Amino acid sequence: MRGRKRKRGGGGGRGKCLWVFSFPPNHSNRRRAGVGTLNSVNQEEICYFDTGDNTAMGPRKKSVKTCLLNNEIPEEIIPDETKDYMNQLSHEVLCHIFRYLPLQDIMCMECLSRKLKEAVTLYLRVVRVVDLCAGRWWEYMPSGFTDSSFLTLLKKMPDVEQLYGLHPRYLERRRVRGHEAFSIPGVLEALQACPNLVGVETSHLELVESIWTYMPHVHILGKFRNRNGAFPIPPENKLKIPIGAKIQTLHLVGVNVPEIPCIPMLRHLYMKWVRLTKPQPFKDFLCISLRTFVMRNCAGPTNSLKYVPLVTGLASARNLEHLEMVRVPFLGGLIQHVVEDSWRSGGFRNLHTIVLGACKNALEVDLGYLIITAARRLHEVRIQPSLTKDGVFSALKMAELEFPQFETLHLGYVDEFLLQSRMANADLVKYGLADVVENPGIITDIGMKAVNEVFSCIKYLAIYNCPHLHNPYSWISDHSRWTRLVDINLVRCHALKLDSFGQFIELLPSLEFISLDQMFREPPKGCARVGLSAGTGIGVSSALVSNQNSNNDNDNNAQNNNANIHDNNHHHPDDSDEENDFRQDLQPGEQQFAADALNEMEDIVQEDGEVVAESENETSAQNQAVIPVDVDEEQAGPSGLQRVVKPTPITVHDSESDDEEDSLELQEVWIPKNGARRYSEREEKIGESVQSRELSEVAKTKPRHAIKRKRTADKSTSTSDPVIEDDHVQVLVLKSKNLVGVTMTNCGITDLVLKDCPKMMFIHATRCRVLKHLKVENAPIVNRFDYAQCKKLNMDQVLDQILRMPPERNRIIYLRPMQQVDTLTLEQKLFSGPYPYHICIIHEFSNPPNVRNKVRIRSWMDTIANINQELIKYEFFPEATRSEEDLKKYPKYPWGREIYTLEGIVDGAPYSMISDFPWLRSLRAAEPNSFARYDFEDDEESTIYAPRRKGQLSADICMETIGEEISEMRQMKKGVFQRVVAIFIHYCDVNGEPVEDDYI
Repeated sequence: MRGRKRKRGGGGGRGKCLWVFSFPPNHSNRRRAGVGTLNSVNQEEICYFDTGDNTAMGPRKKSVKTCLLNNEIPEEIIPDETKDYMNQLSHEVLCHIFRYLPLQDIMCMECLSRKLKEAVTLYLRVVRVVDLCAGRWWEYMPSGFTDSSFLTLLKKMPDVEQLYGLHPRYLERRRVRGHEAFSIPGVLEALQACPNLVGVETSHLELVESIWTYMPHVHILGKFRNRNGAFPIPPENKLKIPIGAKIQTLHLVGVNVPEIPCIPMLRHLYMKWVRLTKPQPFKDFLCISLRTFVMRNCAGPTNSLKYVPLVTGLASARNLEHLEMVRVPFLGGLIQHVVEDSWRSGGFRNLHTIVLGACKNALEVDLGYLIITAARRLHEVRIQPSLTKDGVFSALKMAELEFPQFETLHLGYVDEFLLQSRMANADLVKYGLADVVENPGIITDIGMKAVNEVFSCIKYLAIYNCPHLHNPYSWISDHSRWTRLVDINLVRCHALKLDSFGQFIELLPSLEFISLDQMFREPPKGCARVGLSAGTGIGVSSALVSNQNSNNDNDNNAQNNNANIHDNNHHHPDDSDEENDFRQDLQPGEQQFAADALNEMEDIVQEDGEVVAESENETSAQNQAVIPVDVDEEQAGPSGLQRVVKPTPITVHDSESDDEEDSLELQEVWIPKNGARRYSEREEKIGESVQSRELSEVAKTKPRHAIKRKRTADKSTSTSDPVIEDDHVQVLVLKSKNLVGVTMTNCGITDLVLKDCPKMMFIHATRCRVLKHLKVENAPIVNRFDYAQCKKLNMDQVLDQILRMPPERNRIIYLRPMQQVDTLTLEQKLFSGPYPYHICIIHEFSNPPNVRNKVRIRSWMDTIANINQELIKYEFFPEATRSEEDLKKYPKYPWGREIYTLEGIVDGAPYSMISDFPWLRSLRAAEPNSFARYDFEDDEESTIYAPRRKGQLSADICMETIGEEISEMRQMKKGVFQRVVAIFIHYCDVNGEPVEDDYI
């Protein structure tokens, strides 16, 4: 069919729809449709027919073009209300039309007229390809089928060869006499009634197994993806795969499978959370057509020797392109030997993607042989932490190979399931997964320099938890320029130096995107006082070294391996309170011991409740020490890399004022040099009598401690006077000619400086606890700013810095503050400031957060600005200014602006908007036009404003709507700004507790 065109009437499709069809005499088209027995059309047929009513249109014409069939003379013009267009079409034309309709709609036409019923019957009689889900493989087929009705349907299609979309919501396992249901035996009976059936597409485990058993000649079409996959594996999810099954793509998630046999036709095998129940599940494995093999977190034999047939079978698949093994405990060195044996015959030579993650026995030589063999076509490698070493890349460098297509490298790769799962390693082992506890990657700066010398074309670099990386600037050399690097993603590389990172970024000519997660964390409070170096454990004072617990090996670490799974995977904005997390995990007796030990020390308590503690020499007898968390001692457990806190009962507590009560639980008494006792907030509420009583009780119970403090009170030491320490200033300076955007999550920087970023477009910062300031020196087109759950963000400074930028772009700023906001003061500062923009401030109170208003705003702020620019450039409209003289001219509300407010409710939560945007109220109140779209889930009654729903798709269309208002403003000689700024403030976190949000 050719020349299909749709003309729309007014009202956005609610009126009359006229469809025009043109059918050339093309016999091949007829054959493709399966219409081989119908009379052919000798000449082109042009047909007009009505598919709707005319309720939304204006006055209708009394006549329309007539339908010309086979050069017949047009009939007399008669009113179209009485004209039956459909019955004038031939059966062949109707069958051609049916090709473009879902089967469900075709079946509904049977009851409309006798001719349509005949056409449907004729179409079903000759159709060869049927789709029960209208091309949507993820959907379910229409409900309501029973065994008898499904059999009746398929009997109407005797020539059907390929049946797609056989995805029933529920199938009974067996028939029950006298009960009409949809069952597996009923489906099989219906399929067997189609003598020409070649293939079926389905997603039902038991059904596909039955087809393999009773109809082995039938192919499984498309991708077989089972539904309802989960971990732990549901016991009802079972599948037995026969030898030689006719299937090309097999996706199994959360299924019990006895074995993977020889399947010559199989091209793509994807297994996630699959339990292989036979002792030798790969004994007969041979899939010579295999192109993709993915095996992630599957439960199989623990004996690594039993994976030998798997690896040898993969080597025999000469066209294998994608190899992915996660938590597969194959024999170490096995891949090396198989590659050596099969390289002449092309084993693994066509690989373009290699992924090894949490494979217990994998060796560097296994990975190296795979990479070398696949050098010609390789373009992506993901390497697990245990293989992320300098030696791998040194060996590849010595091989002197070229990797012309290589683009993506992920170092320290940990599977998403292991990062996000809250299960301990022991629980995963209980469900049959291999016992794996990963240490961090040990690659150093030397290895990173070799990375680019080996992979000179690399574009995308991701590094996860490599604590031995320090100086990115040293990664660049004459032979390692990183000239094509476009995207860099760093996660938990805690030792990376901030200034060196900034220098590295400046030297990357093609870099566009930076993503930083848990990077540049702030040093614990008091490090400068006691001689620690940025909280890394480097440069520890002699007192701490002498007290360090030497019995701190992997056995001790293993005891606490999974102590804080939730904390590490769902990061609190106050992530520096790590030691406090450990204290809360202690048993009650251990907590009391920690408190007693703390009173053995001289400790400094900051005014906001932050504790900086250092043990005295007396504590060396108990072999206790204040030991900061050492980044090199992090381990990867089942939920990814986790902090392993050393079991020392004395902890350094780093908290904000919000956590003051936790601090006070640890401390029992503190007496400064002048002998006056420091009050806590709780103690201030209690009278002096209580204070004196507590002091006397303390003197009775712990006289030795008080005497010791008295004796050392006159000493001038680093820990004898109170310390009020601000956050350690860490400034990230970005200077890059091609950088487009930066994303930061849980980072310890305090200041972000855009020094020279001419192409920068967005900044996203989430849960950066100490991030406070933004400085923009040269970033003219940056227009999207997201600051979510940044506890100490200076909102006034950030907003002022953004609004002072030259108005070269519209800007949108999204804020989720964690403290109360004085909205009146904020609005006054913004509207009265020297900012040459129209400003809109939206206060959103949904909790949990709703993003519909946020997304909607992005669509209409450009609409307003485009109207203004059109008026200024082409309609000689006055342009507004915001100079110092203007500010003096309007010192009071509304500060020379036309300010108005709008309020509403979205999903039961209120929002309010205050703005001086012109035109917005008129556009919002306007009636929809002929371009309006009605396929939105919501309308402007439940959200802030929807231009596309109104049909306001361009500045020209909008200006027609608001023509009167434009004339009024022209007469009043009121100017407009060319650019606008929208500030969206979400108030769900203002109580200081972060709200979990999937959209962040």
